[in-house]
Amino acid sequence: MKVEEQINTYLTSLPELKGKDIQQLHNLICELYPTAKLWFLDGKDAANKIVANPNIGYGKHIIKYANGTFKDFYKVGITATSTGISVYFFGIDDKNYLARNYASRIGKAKFTSYCLKFKSLTDINTSVFKELLHNVFNRSN
Repeated sequence: MKVEEQINTYLTSLPELKGKDIQQLHNLICELYPTAKLWFLDGKDAANKIVANPNIGYGKHIIKYANGTFKDFYKVGITATSTGISVYFFGIDDKNYLARNYASRIGKAKFTSYCLKFKSLTDINTSVFKELLHNVFNRSN
């Protein structure tokens, strides 16, 4: 199954309101960054065991491991959680950067290192969210 089909299957499997919010975030990111690579992680490990929530990813980030190996991954990822929505941002060295620069302006949301958590899309300031996306997508790694 192609990535776009996996994403659509995931989006339609979500509860209505959360699915609508994730769809709007997906549309926003795809509109702002139409050439960004799309990813879909189903949350399962090699043994087909669920170990995480499914994620939709955007862009490309290279993870450098301590042992000298590399792995391609996404720069921004979104997922539905039991309590709302999480947006992950990769390629930022300072784990306090997001909270320090966006927490006071983003709205009713919480930052934890490289993750933004909120209950509903109406809880965040989309202009600040777009600024944050721009910052992350324009970082080189």
